[in-house]
Amino acid sequence: MKLDILAFGAHPDDVELACSGTLLKHIDAGYKVGIVDLTHGELGSRGSGELRLVEAENSRIIMGAAVRENLGIPDGFFTHSKENLLAVAKMIRKYKPDIILANAIDDRHPDHGKGARLVSDACFHSGLVKIDIDGLEPWRPRAVYHYIQDKNLRADFVVDITPYMENKLKCIQAFSSQFFTGFEKEDDQPKTPISSKNFFEYVKAKDRANARAIRVDFAESFNVGRTPGVADLFNLL
Repeated sequence: MKLDILAFGAHPDDVELACSGTLLKHIDAGYKVGIVDLTHGELGSRGSGELRLVEAENSRIIMGAAVRENLGIPDGFFTHSKENLLAVAKMIRKYKPDIILANAIDDRHPDHGKGARLVSDACFHSGLVKIDIDGLEPWRPRAVYHYIQDKNLRADFVVDITPYMENKLKCIQAFSSQFFTGFEKEDDQPKTPISSKNFFEYVKAKDRANARAIRVDFAESFNVGRTPGVADLFNLL
């Protein structure tokens, strides 16, 4: 299956938090979208790696993404190794996306920056004709965009997601072990900043701040590794 957009996340829920509105928008426009999580997120304070795989699939269904895979790289300790580069490059060759979305180039969680570099470099390796990966044809995406996460990095561009904000929140809430859903009972799970009811107000506030520059209600922000071109000067918001 060829995809138009393939979004990578170091952990299940990275994509939901940072760029699911953008994915929802493109799915609605008829583009084929897929997600690849690098790890199970098994070091998270709440839930488990096995549970997060189930939650990730639930979110995929809500979003309408065509596929979702998990590479099973160890959470918290993955390295920029040949093995991991080839594992990511295999996904790129398998799905032949035109656009790759990847983690923030710099962020509070060290896995995010590591994931950004791993995916970006794998895009280059995936295009090298002398590297054999299970007989798959070489493929290099047209563009790699890094979604901005916890740190308030200066955006290179933002995407209007105003009509998709509520569905974005539903995708995030599919990770019920991690985030507030309104049906929580008292248990022995650790309380974390992202498990509080107020966390969703932060998500909306961040996307409102992203939107201010283009005068819409909600937007998601991105950085680019290479300067993109525009068809003409009138296609900008």
